[in-house]
Amino acid sequence: GLMVREIRALSDIPRENFVPEEYLSLVFADIEIPLVDGAKMFSPKIEGRILDSLDIQGHETVLEIGTGSGYFTSVLAKLSQSVITIELDEQLSISAQNKVKKHNLNNITFINDDALAYNFDNEQYDTIVIGCALPNKNENFFRLLTPDGKLFMVIDAINQMQAILVQRTSENDWQSKSLFETHLDYMKGTEPSVKFAF
Repeated sequence: GLMVREIRALSDIPRENFVPEEYLSLVFADIEIPLVDGAKMFSPKIEGRILDSLDIQGHETVLEIGTGSGYFTSVLAKLSQSVITIELDEQLSISAQNKVKKHNLNNITFINDDALAYNFDNEQYDTIVIGCALPNKNENFFRLLTPDGKLFMVIDAINQMQAILVQRTSENDWQSKSLFETHLDYMKGTEPSVKFAF
């Protein structure tokens, strides 16, 4: 279950400040609230499960792929030393930055770019959260982990999506374990092509 620190971080950041106005009545409903251009917020349940699986202690550098509303970015920033967050959609990135400014969090770096093409320049992170699904385990992201670092991602596992936790065990080794079944939209540019049978 969630630790006191995690529950406090979730409640310290007012979720309602990040939700589009027309969805305010659903701020804590267990749904993915739509943002712009097909993007969605995590549901509260998955936010809790991600935090539970990552067990952030406070010293970590975090990489978040998919800034979205900026709410979960802010929660991660409360729990860690620093967060670098990458968002492909410029409108979302700017909106998230404006919302985060009101919460006096000075340990977040915002990047408006495509995480699949971005040059991370051999940087490594203790914790990585990929906020959209990928069709398979992408080792390029695993290589961004520090030794013992942990990564949360959702992958397509034959007709159903699985949330997995990947931990780096050595230079070229990673251990992954399945956490739970779930569903997230694919990262833009990774959507599997639909095969038509004639």
